[in-house]
Amino acid sequence: MKQNVGGVERAIRVILGLAVIGAGVMYGSWWGAIGAVLVFTGMIGWCPPYAMFGINTCKAKTAQQ
Repeated sequence: MKQNVGGVERAIRVILGLAVIGAGVMYGSWWGAIGAVLVFTGMIGWCPPYAMFGINTCKAKTAQQ
């Protein structure tokens, strides 16, 4: 799996995912599962829908000479 989620977006996904999990626990809702998906994709840096649609938010690495 090649990473397709950039650093800033990964941090946002993890923070937002934790907030959604917290809200799901607080209100006794199944929405926490969506938060878990956000945390998981943020931690591994790969998002399946991004791969399907060819989206990549990672910065391109340049070769140093």
